[in-house]
Amino acid sequence: MKNSSTYILFSVLILASCGSNNVPKPAGYPRIIFPDRAYQNYNSKCPFSFRYPAYAKVVADSSDANEPCFLDMKFPQFNATVHLTYKPVSSFKNLYAMSEDARTFAYKHTVKAEDIIDSFFTNSKTHVSGIFYDIEGNTASSLQFYATDSQYHYIRAALYFNTHPNKDSLAPVIHFIHADMDTMLRSLRWH
Repeated sequence: MKNSSTYILFSVLILASCGSNNVPKPAGYPRIIFPDRAYQNYNSKCPFSFRYPAYAKVVADSSDANEPCFLDMKFPQFNATVHLTYKPVSSFKNLYAMSEDARTFAYKHTVKAEDIIDSFFTNSKTHVSGIFYDIEGNTASSLQFYATDSQYHYIRAALYFNTHPNKDSLAPVIHFIHADMDTMLRSLRWH
């Protein structure tokens, strides 16, 4: 009797293993088609100008803290916005405080960030210097920078997506916009 029970159990297992092997498919992400790179000049009553992508729109900031030279560079195709904040420098103490605020804003993402790479940049011809923060991981803001001439002008930029951060799906877009923010920074001029 024991042998027949083993035989029946073994037969049932063999028959159950026959058939299709249903394995769930891994999660996928939609294909992203990036536009051709093309840049245009941003000039306004603000005391700065820069080059920005033709597939982006620069508009006045719509938040409650709206000041004349607070801008949003919107990327509708990517559901992303680079928030730009311009403030005049009134003293060294004021410049130091704004620079520390930029560092604090970048490093607030330490909780979720896998790494924060800060790169110092300077252009002596245009009197533009500052720090670019590349924040890796599932953070609210992946790219930030501030730039100044150390006497009169200060601008800060931060990239945000209007979606839940997911480093795997957003990585190609972040990499694409990184080049645009770099172009904006390198073309920044004070007036």
